[in-house]
Amino acid sequence: MFRKVLIANRGEIACRIARTARRMGIATVAVYSEADQNTLHVAVADEAINIGPPSPQESYLSIDRILDATRRSGADAIHPGYGFLSENPDFAEECKQSALTFIGPSAAAMRLMGSKAQAKELMARIGVPILPGYHGEAQETALLAEAAAAIGFPVLVKASAGGGGRGMRVVSTPGELDLAIESARREAVAAFGDGRLMIEKYLTHPRHVEVQLFADAFGAVVTFPERDCSLQRRRQKVIEETPAALPTDLSRSMRAAATKAARHSSYVGAGTVEFLIQDGAFYFLEMNTRLQVEHPVTEMICGLDLVEWQFRVAAGETLPLAQEDIETRGCAIEARICAENPAEGFIPATGVIAHLRFPQQDAHTRVDSGVRDGDRLSSYYDSLLAKLIVWSPDRASAIMRLQKALDSCELVGVATNLDFLRALVRDPRFVLGDYDTSLIGAFQDWTQPAEPQDEKFLFSAAAAAWLDEVARSAERDAGASGDPWSPWGLADAWRLYDSASQEVAFLWDGKSLSGRVRPLGANAFLLETSSQAFQVQTSRDGDRWAIFVDGVKRDVAIIRQGKHYVVVLAGRNYSLERLDLFAPRATDQAREETLLAPLPARVTRILVKAGDRVSKGEQLLMLEAMKMEITLTAPRHGEVENIYCKEGETVREGADLVRLAEAS
Repeated sequence: MFRKVLIANRGEIACRIARTARRMGIATVAVYSEADQNTLHVAVADEAINIGPPSPQESYLSIDRILDATRRSGADAIHPGYGFLSENPDFAEECKQSALTFIGPSAAAMRLMGSKAQAKELMARIGVPILPGYHGEAQETALLAEAAAAIGFPVLVKASAGGGGRGMRVVSTPGELDLAIESARREAVAAFGDGRLMIEKYLTHPRHVEVQLFADAFGAVVTFPERDCSLQRRRQKVIEETPAALPTDLSRSMRAAATKAARHSSYVGAGTVEFLIQDGAFYFLEMNTRLQVEHPVTEMICGLDLVEWQFRVAAGETLPLAQEDIETRGCAIEARICAENPAEGFIPATGVIAHLRFPQQDAHTRVDSGVRDGDRLSSYYDSLLAKLIVWSPDRASAIMRLQKALDSCELVGVATNLDFLRALVRDPRFVLGDYDTSLIGAFQDWTQPAEPQDEKFLFSAAAAAWLDEVARSAERDAGASGDPWSPWGLADAWRLYDSASQEVAFLWDGKSLSGRVRPLGANAFLLETSSQAFQVQTSRDGDRWAIFVDGVKRDVAIIRQGKHYVVVLAGRNYSLERLDLFAPRATDQAREETLLAPLPARVTRILVKAGDRVSKGEQLLMLEAMKMEITLTAPRHGEVENIYCKEGETVREGADLVRLAEAS
């Protein structure tokens, strides 16, 4: 077995690999860019080595820097995780030439099956159904356009290397093709260092189902129950579950096809063969020659550690179990928690995590996380923060467990998809298992308003936090005065022959909440509004509060962010802005005229020029951030008055990009 392994990755997967290595007694070495020095994956490793600037091309995608770090650390093996260099055959070859064990398939198998184009050609030769498409080496835009026309629209423009939805664009009409090819190629280069593309027929309502396999160097191949990965946004998976509830014959045929793929490519290690299913037929999609993001659901139903299997097979051992010895039970579901804004087309989000809390882990609930309180999220890398995985004896109870676990997740400071996930796993189509890849695209009404009875709890919680801050401030001032008995050190609003009160007001969801707070002793007050009054009692432990309103208790977290009090109730964030009652009332602002950068990013393409008339929704420019290309569109009809950026420039969050004026 290996003495020391270098983990050529970051974030959640690096932490997950380190956990198994530690259990097996293998020392770990983390690598990190200048943006990642204080991240969790660095903290959990035994050693850590800086490999360069934040840009992936200069750090995590640099073969020379990774190999240099391996030599410096004395590691005898490299685990690539997923993404970055995990499916790069040149990297696997360089490892072999440097007498290092690459924990993954051979370079030859990776070139064959890791290339979507070559894999499809192989599968067609061995009798596995594939979708019509172009998988050739020639990459001229005109040739790709001819292929798309021959296939028939809609088509999918798709990166030949890598996975994870990067470098994919659905094209409905010929007029959209050139821009889609250009954008997909740029994104593929940024994510995988390989801009080759292919074109294939786009199915509108398929299920996306995959087969996890493992093979050793002695010819043994095993497969595991199928995973359904149909719930996707931007062609990236959001929810995965196993088993996939397929007819027995279909399941048997797909697992046989996956086994054929492994045997005909002399495959060794962990791999996943992905299929699309529509109208009872299945089609080979691609093979991922690495560990999948969603591998924990397979681990949960099998009671196995697939990373341990990777270590053992790479070390030359046989598969730990034969096919007939693999036992499965129950249902497992995984939800990917990402830093992104679903209301803005799932655009990635950056910022600092001010508060983080996950559900308690046990035999039924698992959290694979790459972040912690206080982490700053960079715009250079993937938006995945953590994976929440649940297991139960049956699917119905697994869904209920997932719903409860998501309600227990708390994250403040960065926009996330948590509320979206909570709504998605309660959608009747998901609950019934009646869904395909089109569900999220049609899933519009996911925002859930607060319950009417929650308003007084939110108001009471924010008022309690504000009152607590006033009291603590008074105590600090009294301590600084040198007079511990000073009456000014109390914030009890005492008055002779009177009970004083203080006015407080918050803005929440466009609505003003105002009233008077009348202290009733320690940790209690009366909150009076124009229409009602309620008695509030509190107890506090750090960010966590128990709020009693008229005798009814709710547990919340309260986090102060500037003028805002973020109250976390049942996992959902409610931001209440403290209003300064003595500040002059703001006048209505003129309609926003300038398009701002939603996050730090690089400008990859400007599609308009000053003087152009644009319509609402028309594409204006493209940004690259978190390994994705993001298109910004016109918020309204107008005329481009000025452009404040240029192609290739890196812009900060909130920077002016394009100014629109009324059309003349």
